[in-house]
Amino acid sequence: MEEIIHELLSEEVVAAKIEEIAQQIDRDYAGKTVHMICILKGSIFFFSELAKRIKLPVTMDFMSASSYGNGTESSGHLEIKKDLDEPVDGRDIIVVEDIIDSGHTLSLIKKIILARNPASLKLCTLLDKPDRREADIEPDYTGFVIPDEFVVGYGLDYAQRYRNLPYIGVLEFK
Repeated sequence: MEEIIHELLSEEVVAAKIEEIAQQIDRDYAGKTVHMICILKGSIFFFSELAKRIKLPVTMDFMSASSYGNGTESSGHLEIKKDLDEPVDGRDIIVVEDIIDSGHTLSLIKKIILARNPASLKLCTLLDKPDRREADIEPDYTGFVIPDEFVVGYGLDYAQRYRNLPYIGVLEFK
């Protein structure tokens, strides 16, 4: 089966949106330190670019959770592969995700972090697919609302491929 990628969001459009989100975070957290949590692996490109653009003091940690395996549909089973290294109690947390579709992964991550008593918790996603939402969760910062199509690039993968594309594209099988 042939895989074809159609560009959905260019590298320039994505960069401009990340700058816009960083400016909003700077306004919302003025005078504070932001503790950013990257949800690996898909969020790493977005997380890095966002962190570089935030002018406030930033601390970082990483969590790995997956419900996809090597498919294009969520398996419905969440696996925490790597938990946080640092305590979050009393910190202003922003969880950075690459994409929210069903919302199951982020919903569970949010519950886990809230149980650890942060001062605040906000959710940030580069891409949002609200048409696929099954869990009751909404991001506080959203880059783009996209249609219900399987996307790759800018950290998003299909079977661990295409993460390195500098843009976001729709994956089509022929």
